[in-house]
Amino acid sequence: MSLAIVHSRAQVGVEAPAVTVEAHLANGLPSLALVGLPETAVKESKDRVRSAILNSGFDFPPRRITLNLAPADLPKDGGRFDLAIALGVLAASGQLPAGALEEVECLGELALSGALRPVQGVLPAAMAARAAGRTLIVPRENAEEASLAGGLTVLAARHLLELTAHFAGHTPLAPYQAHGLVEERPPYPDLAEVQGQVAAKRALLVAAAGSHNLLLCGPPGTGKTLLASRLPGLLPPLEEQEALEVAAIHSVVSHAPLQSWPQRPFRQPHHSASGAALVGGGSRPKPGEITLAHQGVRGTL
Repeated sequence: MSLAIVHSRAQVGVEAPAVTVEAHLANGLPSLALVGLPETAVKESKDRVRSAILNSGFDFPPRRITLNLAPADLPKDGGRFDLAIALGVLAASGQLPAGALEEVECLGELALSGALRPVQGVLPAAMAARAAGRTLIVPRENAEEASLAGGLTVLAARHLLELTAHFAGHTPLAPYQAHGLVEERPPYPDLAEVQGQVAAKRALLVAAAGSHNLLLCGPPGTGKTLLASRLPGLLPPLEEQEALEVAAIHSVVSHAPLQSWPQRPFRQPHHSASGAALVGGGSRPKPGEITLAHQGVRGTL
């Protein structure tokens, strides 16, 4: 069969819309066309995928290859589609069974050697894959983060060869067993360290108890920032659903996989921060300070 379909996920803010990677092989001069509104990093994936396939011991088909990332009107960026493209090419060329890819979603960047590298925004993609009822394949470094979406089957791999052996039925991968994120909670600054300021302390306690907004007024050096930084420590620990929401935002903005259980954030944007910095946005939508302070405290100096 010269057509293969692989499921993946894009990243748009804190959402993970579905993307279908379609690989088609036709007769003609050897070429590779990538369509579906790919940005520069996605366009470069064809060179990474070619080298990864060859260095993993497979044949890169010398045919006219068309790769479509659907839906066509959704911008795609990053290296998160490398794995799905490689599996699609192998399945379309008959080197992998195409039927084995129907119930899985793939995320991961490929090194030229075929090794898998971690990507951003895995947790939102994991929650979307769980809602779709599919198994999620991720690099080993992202597996713990993906496992936060309870009820999801996660397959973790370090190399393309591990996945090809799994789909060929030679060495099936066992579902990843989560070890749990480390609950390292660095202590918040303690309100007891503040001397005096009895009225301000009382205001902090009332604001924390009732989830009220708080306005601290005074000249520079009177302790406004010192007091505001103590407010997160007065709030109760995050519940599981709240922690997942905070972790999903962290997963989108951080370049490193999530390593520890999240805390209530405390953000201090400067009063000269632009509107885009506060509310987010841009050609590639990113969360702003308001979103980054979700379930926590945002103070403006």
